Amino acid sequence: MLQDAMGRRFYYLRLSITDVCNFSCTYCLPDGYQGKPDQSFLSVPEIRRTLAAFAALGTEKVRITGGEPGLRRDLPEIIDAATQTPGIRTVALTTNGYKLTERIDEWRQAGLNQLNVSIDSLDAAEFSEITGHDRLPEILTGLDRAVSLGLSVKVNAVLMRGLPDQLSTFLSWLKVKPVTLRFIEVMETGDHPSFFREHHISGQSVKEQLLASGWQAVQRRRDAGPAQEFWHPDYQGRIGLIMPYSQDFCSTCNRLRISSTGKLHLCLFSDGGLDVRPWMQPEVSIESLQDRLTALLQNKAPSHLLHEGKTGGTHNLSIIGG
Repeated sequence: MLQDAMGRRFYYLRLSITDVCNFSCTYCLPDGYQGKPDQSFLSVPEIRRTLAAFAALGTEKVRITGGEPGLRRDLPEIIDAATQTPGIRTVALTTNGYKLTERIDEWRQAGLNQLNVSIDSLDAAEFSEITGHDRLPEILTGLDRAVSLGLSVKVNAVLMRGLPDQLSTFLSWLKVKPVTLRFIEVMETGDHPSFFREHHISGQSVKEQLLASGWQAVQRRRDAGPAQEFWHPDYQGRIGLIMPYSQDFCSTCNRLRISSTGKLHLCLFSDGGLDVRPWMQPEVSIESLQDRLTALLQNKAPSHLLHEGKTGGTHNLSIIGG
């Protein structure tokens, strides 16, 4: 079992397969992708070995992230690799929804069983202003298709000051939409400290509104993400809150991250990744990769230092998928 020096156990792997993203969201890549799209991202064989090593150490859930993972043509093969790994029970994907309508059936056939789509506003003009793309109607169509295919569907929305109708609009939508909406607090990153200061809202205020309106907490599963989830008998959908600035947020951490270039990130806001790619090669045993992961995990810090304004090596969230 992957366990750190604080006794936290890690059932959940977030696996980035590219840091390229074709959206230019205001809170992440306002100037668009500035990286190197031709750099060598993890191959499918390297991904297979990584998944096998993590699964043998107790990982039960893998989330495929980017950048935008849908930009990789071999994404169905990667989903299948995760599905076929013994011990992995949940294969999830986080996407901006680009070409979701065209590709969700293929992803589902490959074994995908959970989908997260980033939608920060249900107003088409507002969505376009935030992302740089006028694609909201087709993304919502793809979302409905995912629901009809039986996937567990979640919508990620960054909670931002300056979007006054964000909560009320999503609440009306959840009356009839059987998805989980997850509000994520704006997090400070190295590239955009001023955006954080201008737009951050504490999710605690939303939590208080929900509880006062009859919403009830959902019991957290051991392989669940960091969201506190709530349900209401009058709503088909649920609401989750991801509040990294809340007290004891890191005490329940159960997830690790592998970047698209083979680096282990012990925290989203660690100073940098720890290169494990040499241990992913065919001439190196899976057991050696397991030993390397287990040893490096003992260096995981008790908490991030976001409260002190220290964002580590995370210049923007597309680097390792949030």
